[in-house]
Amino acid sequence: MKRRHWLMINQLKFQRKTMPEMFIFSALPSSWSFLPMVLFRILRVPSTPYTMVPASVYLGFAASIIWVGQGTYLTSTARSHARDYNLHEGTVIGKFNGEFWGLFASHQFVGNLISLALLSDGTEGSTSSTTLLYVVFLCSMTLGTILMCFLTKKTDEGESRQPDSSVSFYSNVVSLSKSVINPLFDVRMLLVIPLIAYSGLQQAFVWAEFTKDIVTPALGESGVGGAMAVYGAFDAICSLAAGRLTSGPKSITLIVSGGAFIQAIVFLWLLLAYRLTSGVLGIMYPLLMAAILGIGDGVFNTQLSALLGILFKHDMEGAFAQLKVWQSASIAVVFFLSPYISLKAMLVIMLAALCISYAGFLFLTLKVERAFSSSSL
Repeated sequence: MKRRHWLMINQLKFQRKTMPEMFIFSALPSSWSFLPMVLFRILRVPSTPYTMVPASVYLGFAASIIWVGQGTYLTSTARSHARDYNLHEGTVIGKFNGEFWGLFASHQFVGNLISLALLSDGTEGSTSSTTLLYVVFLCSMTLGTILMCFLTKKTDEGESRQPDSSVSFYSNVVSLSKSVINPLFDVRMLLVIPLIAYSGLQQAFVWAEFTKDIVTPALGESGVGGAMAVYGAFDAICSLAAGRLTSGPKSITLIVSGGAFIQAIVFLWLLLAYRLTSGVLGIMYPLLMAAILGIGDGVFNTQLSALLGILFKHDMEGAFAQLKVWQSASIAVVFFLSPYISLKAMLVIMLAALCISYAGFLFLTLKVERAFSSSSL
């Protein structure tokens, strides 16, 4: 229960700090964004109430820099690659997002395997095994930070962006403030925000509710890692596949429709038909649901990032700041509500959120974006 409170605090702080951190990302090199996370790992903050709340604030601060930078950099790099090699921009953005989210999702699979290998002697609480696990993760983060130092950011014209010394700090802050606020006055952003929020809800549902109320009763606590490994494996595979199939708003609509449909099937199954059983079926059902939920998560991660990159090419920092603000807020809501409502009530909320967000998304892709495209011709 305590762990959930720290996760909720982390997401709330992340949500509050994502927009301000867009200023930091714009002012600092992107390779600096991993340094707060690495510092946290090195310090090995002890798990006490007096340290976990500040640590959650700190991690939310660091994560906001990373995620706004990730979305902006990946999209601008994809657009630059498409321009340099005369490729279709939407297809390249889709492929880049698919490859990134596929590798990112694989951490669920690889991370659980590493933890299982290092803690397989049955002494999970021993200092030596835990320290070794921290060292492995720290090395991974350090390698990622070093590799980021070799990245360069380009403008839409393909040239390295250099700071303009003639622009005052005040003017820069005003300009960035407008880029944060402006997406909220865009009807396209207002229509996609519900789907962004739902993507955070479904992630938090897996972490908070699915593992507690479905996986643990069926497989035991020792089976949670295996179920999440299945979730991560299918998430990674689907991210790669969805990225390859993405070419523009039409393909995004079809792929998102498929992801929403299969997740709705799982929610209806849990709400109306699922019962805890023994034997092989009792093991296979949670794993099958984990795989389907992973597929849906892969769809939403890749398609939302690609959609924002395509629709908001002139204000990517603001768009990706909105993405993480609403995702983090919805994740925090699930962790906050989880101890106080039943699984069936949460499933009803998930289904209602899915229907509302999908309706707004369809209206965006079928009506509003067509109007915007016609007016730009």
